[in-house]
Amino acid sequence: LAHASAGAGQVVKAREMCFVNVHTGEKFKGEYWYDGKYVPDAFSEIKMVMRDHRTNEKFPIDPRLTDVLFVLQHRIKNYTPFEIFSGYRSPSTNALLRRLTAGVARGSLHMQGQAADITQPGTRLSNLEKTAIRMRAGGVGYYPDSDFVHVDTGRARNW
Repeated sequence: LAHASAGAGQVVKAREMCFVNVHTGEKFKGEYWYDGKYVPDAFSEIKMVMRDHRTNEKFPIDPRLTDVLFVLQHRIKNYTPFEIFSGYRSPSTNALLRRLTAGVARGSLHMQGQAADITQPGTRLSNLEKTAIRMRAGGVGYYPDSDFVHVDTGRARNW
């Protein structure tokens, strides 16, 4: 991730993020990166908010996923918190969802803490999708019937 610039040649020393888990109402709001380093306490909170709400299992979230959300938010210029439908997903939850719905990958990156299904109040879902695809930072899935966009830190691809 290239250093974000604050304008007038200033280099950003901190990155902040805010998102809410739509199933639990829990929110992360704060600095997750400072002066070239990820903030461990922030990732403890992020892991909690993005846990599998069905099983309550927590799993480390890929810091690059948070960077993808940070850049996406800044490119869109909407600083309303992202709504997270799914962050980490346990293997048992992934298997359940595969039985119940189409489009759930057997080897989903959700099970590696590398994916999030998101929406953002005030941003058209199609704009969220197009902006994420243009970033070429990982996978992007468009699910308008379910009202979310999937973003992950795997190879750049879209569906």
